[in-house]
Amino acid sequence: MDKEKIKLSGFNNLTKVLSFNLYDFCITLDDEQKSRYVSYIHDKYNASKITEISKEVVKRIDANILSVSAQDYDPVGASAMVLMSDVKGGGNPIPSTQVSMHLDKSHITVHTYPDAADPDGICSFRVDIDISTCGEIIPLDSINFLFEAFECDVVYIDYVVRGYTRLADGRKIYNDHHFNSILDFVKPELKRNYTYLSDINMPQDNTWQTKMMIKELGPENYLLNPEDISHPDVPNKMKLLREEMKEVYHMIH
Repeated sequence: MDKEKIKLSGFNNLTKVLSFNLYDFCITLDDEQKSRYVSYIHDKYNASKITEISKEVVKRIDANILSVSAQDYDPVGASAMVLMSDVKGGGNPIPSTQVSMHLDKSHITVHTYPDAADPDGICSFRVDIDISTCGEIIPLDSINFLFEAFECDVVYIDYVVRGYTRLADGRKIYNDHHFNSILDFVKPELKRNYTYLSDINMPQDNTWQTKMMIKELGPENYLLNPEDISHPDVPNKMKLLREEMKEVYHMIH
């Protein structure tokens, strides 16, 4: 069945949801740098910027844009939502007069959470991206772009397929695409950047999860100010940063 074109009795109403949750870390040495970090994140990932990323996701999965909304928050954070159709069309907007009512279930939401409150100065930036589609489109096709669009030190990826749709002969199917692991969709060169990988596959439940943590890198990758590379506190900060990553990866304190 998976090698031939599936013949359905009507509209494909399987719901496919990709949740891409990432953390990016930074070392700050004083309160002034913490403030600068928050400003830096706002400039790089404000509502306008994450909206553009969302639009590119729509293009990558070959859907169409119906409407867009975005919001920056005080003091930190931003959100964006793109309502999209599952009619393939390369990311182009659809005039509202051509929108069918059954298409409004598909959407992308993005929420950002900068955190500069750590007393040791290990700041972090979290992004939650949810891509929900109903139809033939597969959200997993956007994974590599999401890795490229953000700096991903720790990543959680969840994917579920829910509901059922009917074949032309009346039988129900609960998934129209079959694969072993989320990692099947990640480029090998990206996977090589990560030292911790956890892969949970429950195809019988149409549920998959992958966790990843970046390999150890030098302080130049995490300092807000590259000129601080010789600061005496940096070696200890690097240890704290790695501990923070492991804590977030394992979700234990």
